Amino acid sequence: MSDAEKPTLLVIDGHSLAFRAFYALPIDSFQTRDGQHTNAIHGFLAMLINLLRNEKPTHIAVAFDISRYSFRTREYPEYKGTRGETPSEFIGQVPLLQEALAAMSIRTIVKEDFEADDILATLAARGSSEGYRVLVVSGDRDSIQLVTDEVTLLYPSVQGVSQLKRYDPEAVLERYGVRPEQYPEIAALVGETSDNLPGIPKVGEKTAVKWLGLYGSLDGILENAESIKGVVGQSLRDNKENAIRNRRLNRLVTDVELGVELDELEARPMDEQAVRAIFGRLEFKTLLDRVLKAAAESSGVVNGGESAEEAPTSQAAPEAQPLLDEELAGWLKRAVAAEPAGLGLSFEILDGQVIGAGIATSTESVTVPWQAGSRDYEPFEEWLASDAPKILTDAKPQLKAARRSGLTVNGLSVDPLIAGWLVRPGGQEKTLADLVFRYLDETLPVPDPSQLVPEEGASAGPATHAWFSLRVAPVVLAEMSEGERRVHDEIEIPITLVLTEMELRGVSVNHTELAELSSQLGERAATIAQTAFAEIGREVNLGSPKQLQEVLFDQLGMPKTRATKTGYSTDAGALADLQESNPHPFLGLLLEHRDATKLRQIVETVDKSIDGTGRVHTSYVQVGTATGRISSNDPNLQNIPIRTEEGRRIRAAFQSGPEYENLLTADYSQIEMRIMAHLSEDPGLIEAFNAGEDLHRFVGARIFGVAPEDVSPHMRTKVKAMSYGLAYGLSAFGLSKQLRIEQSEARQLMKDYFERFGAVREYLRNVVEQAKVDGYTETIFGRRRPFPDLHSPNRVLRENAERAALNSPIQGSAADIIKIAMIGIETDIRERSLASRMLMQVHDELVFEVGSGEAVVLEEIVRTRMAGAADLTVPLDVQVGIGANWDSAAH
Repeated sequence: MSDAEKPTLLVIDGHSLAFRAFYALPIDSFQTRDGQHTNAIHGFLAMLINLLRNEKPTHIAVAFDISRYSFRTREYPEYKGTRGETPSEFIGQVPLLQEALAAMSIRTIVKEDFEADDILATLAARGSSEGYRVLVVSGDRDSIQLVTDEVTLLYPSVQGVSQLKRYDPEAVLERYGVRPEQYPEIAALVGETSDNLPGIPKVGEKTAVKWLGLYGSLDGILENAESIKGVVGQSLRDNKENAIRNRRLNRLVTDVELGVELDELEARPMDEQAVRAIFGRLEFKTLLDRVLKAAAESSGVVNGGESAEEAPTSQAAPEAQPLLDEELAGWLKRAVAAEPAGLGLSFEILDGQVIGAGIATSTESVTVPWQAGSRDYEPFEEWLASDAPKILTDAKPQLKAARRSGLTVNGLSVDPLIAGWLVRPGGQEKTLADLVFRYLDETLPVPDPSQLVPEEGASAGPATHAWFSLRVAPVVLAEMSEGERRVHDEIEIPITLVLTEMELRGVSVNHTELAELSSQLGERAATIAQTAFAEIGREVNLGSPKQLQEVLFDQLGMPKTRATKTGYSTDAGALADLQESNPHPFLGLLLEHRDATKLRQIVETVDKSIDGTGRVHTSYVQVGTATGRISSNDPNLQNIPIRTEEGRRIRAAFQSGPEYENLLTADYSQIEMRIMAHLSEDPGLIEAFNAGEDLHRFVGARIFGVAPEDVSPHMRTKVKAMSYGLAYGLSAFGLSKQLRIEQSEARQLMKDYFERFGAVREYLRNVVEQAKVDGYTETIFGRRRPFPDLHSPNRVLRENAERAALNSPIQGSAADIIKIAMIGIETDIRERSLASRMLMQVHDELVFEVGSGEAVVLEEIVRTRMAGAADLTVPLDVQVGIGANWDSAAH
């Protein structure tokens, strides 16, 4: 019987593949409405569908481990002992995966006291002896020992099961230099970290292969141990028991009593109703379509007799060719003509500098090793600097490296990471690999750190990244609304370039002033701590929640705060409430100590970030928020207090560089309330802003029925808290807590507010109701934020979504407006060839270094661009200040 005539037995290591999927896919991106994680299930089933389509098995089984304990752990308790606890998110998915396999009529097998590998080994041995063509699918290298002329190992490559590495005896010999039955002996000698099996110290893979070539087997090596010279020979003799034990444990069992006959594993039609039920619970709509199509293809019909469409297959990345000079110039000319939407681009970076790049069309890719000053790279440099469109994933850090290396990059047209974020602003797609899996249903090559010997091509190079960027870009863009595409093209891509320059510029910070402030804050914290200890008669760790709970609730007998997993809350809010209701000197001192300690941490974080030129370079996170606001990391420059004395001293350390005159700061006054007035079309708010009134005094006069000049500071504080709170979905309870007033007073304040500003109430109501219909909110410029939880049966999730939906159009519009202003300012500064430059963005504030004699023209540019960033029914008021440092430039 020829191989083509033999039945095909496909046996799969369920845990191996499920674990690969679990760690390859972001947990939070695959979660049902009721919180069930599904990433391992989704990844496994996606791989299985490809396997069934490509291999067309006649018989199939999936083996699972029951636990990590087996006869091997009885013999060697340390076996796999270094593995951490299995993540609970994974454990909960295995029963659901098994249920899905049962619905697909695929047999799953487990056996007490044995591992899934042993089940695979037994089925492979039986299958090959009974005339089957056997395919073993496992990510465990121990399975290499099963390979024979009748048994082929399908090892999941770095691109997943869709790109299998097929191991027959010749492939094993070519790859590892040993026969299949010898491979476990390499592992026995070298050891297996993932299984906690230490090998022979100083013996690596090359040495093990050499010894096997000389002596044929582990037994042969040990018999000749005395003749092996040098340090490694002595190490072998001293530690030979390790190798003997390892080989005994990694030998797979081929005669496990499974209670299953091979004919019971014959592929059968799936239970479509059961498949629809389980896939519905898992919320796998797209995957359900693929499974049903695969089932129809196996029978040759779809929809009552129509031929099944060809199932989509994964594409293998083209082999990259290295090109330079005129060959590269010719290729680029052809490639640009062939791909009018742009070429894929990815830089190879080492120590912050570009050392090469990959460029790709849909069918070809090239690598360009790069170094400055060589004429060989002129075509590459000219193409980079041209306006030819380029598709670059996670562009900003790569553009920074290019700028540091003296390369000019123009023509950025698409950043798939930004596009994906605009489509799913609350999603977990943070890398190209995430995008490739979600939108192409493929896996970007990544190295598997658990393997003894990494696969060739185990990590995608820049050419492969460029090719995947090119392929994923149009798929992501197709998901966008017209408004989202406009935000991508006109706001997010241009602001990427602006933020790149700002990060490279950094801001000058005075180390001496920060060091002095840090020392003073440390002394203050120590003094406060000693005073606090005197109040309770002993010393405790003021940063330990457990010790604080003992002091507050046991020693001082204070009322219990909110219950937590470890007792009762000692966070800032809980302690502030406790101090309000049950004041005690120790509590006041504890809160003071926390403030001083937190400030000192901020100071030290900034101080440690000062580079050799005296500047701090933050990283602006463009895709970190669902609303579109930019955040700041390493260090965070957006968390420095502005109204405290210490906060002002920190800001005073931010100074203009020696070649600049001053710092200029500019920010929007009450931008969110102005956007509220515009969106709600409330006549009262519009009147206040257009008349140039103090908004909160104006509103306070209306609510409290007094003349504007009679609005007291206390009244104004209440109105301000309520005005902003309403835009964030603040309840009467929340307002009462914030203002320390009774709930009845808070409710009355809100009632009076809405009676006089009714359009605000109607707008806020309509935002949520419209979001329930549309499924999303939208900013003035078309940025969308989905809210699936608005229909959640979980009340907490639903109410959280309602509060977020209230503010999202306002905060998102504010984010868009300052980005538009920044883009315009940067353009004007460049076109006028000014020395002045934009350094920081902190919420609604921008900070600039002022070039010599440029203060007037810079202020004009800043005011014009910021005020004109949006056409609202009320003016955008811009406040500007100039000074030698950030604090003195405040306004």
